[in-house]
Amino acid sequence: MEQSRIAVAGASGLIGGALVGSLTADGHRVVRLVRGTPRGPDEVRWDPEGGSVDAAGLAGCDAVVNLAGAGVGDRRWTPAYKERIRSSRVNGTAALAAAVASLADGERPRVFVNGSAIGYYGETGDREVDESAPAGEGFLPSVCREWEGAAAPAEEAGVRTVFTRTGLVVSRGGGAWGRLFPLFRAGLGGRLGDGRQYWSFVALHDVVAALRHLLETDGLSGPFNVTAPHPATNAEITRVMARVLRRPAVFAVPAPVLRTVLGEMSGDVLGSARVLPKRLLESGFRFAFPDIEGAVRAAL
Repeated sequence: MEQSRIAVAGASGLIGGALVGSLTADGHRVVRLVRGTPRGPDEVRWDPEGGSVDAAGLAGCDAVVNLAGAGVGDRRWTPAYKERIRSSRVNGTAALAAAVASLADGERPRVFVNGSAIGYYGETGDREVDESAPAGEGFLPSVCREWEGAAAPAEEAGVRTVFTRTGLVVSRGGGAWGRLFPLFRAGLGGRLGDGRQYWSFVALHDVVAALRHLLETDGLSGPFNVTAPHPATNAEITRVMARVLRRPAVFAVPAPVLRTVLGEMSGDVLGSARVLPKRLLESGFRFAFPDIEGAVRAAL
């Protein structure tokens, strides 16, 4: 990919920060979307929950990447926080898509990569699902449907539009694994519930590589599952974490306790999602860390 100007929303997040680092290391110019007053030409003001963005700042960008959204696991799902999870994704995507569509021919980006999540599929149990599977039922699937649907103006304007349905990112820097690593290091890690639920994980390195692949490969559009090709059960992950970190993992947290502590969010921890990256593999992408042990070791 020749040197490009790429706008990134969510540049301060776990994935966004890693992507920005990768792009700038290769000489690309990154334009960050910020909520405050821009401090220079490489910042563009926006208000994702309010649904506004300075469209002029996106003019001439080769690509727009939207990774913004309130953290799903950051706090208990009160009605107010559930609305924030939804609005930060749906309103922000709608604003970006409308801004992209409003630009004149020649000023519009060639590609719009919009974040999504494997929460789209809901509970899948032992059943393997790929991008052809329908959306599931419940809060997260409904958010993901709206989130992806909000990008319609960009698609209708002829911009190649990609949705990255990302799994659980294995990283020490944040997300679910950012909380798991300290627990396991302290010898407090263990199985959650019965441990039979599938976690569709992906190494942070592979998330960034997949985003770069989707940005740079013409003709790719629509949903892509960004998950390692070998989902593992929570019990398997627990054993690997204990082995790699050389710590016991004898504690098991019963499902009723998780439901009491986490409330509705416990369904995301106890639920099973066995998601496969069929379209990503078919497009020629190869994972550096396809199994859980490799992903955990890469994070360390």
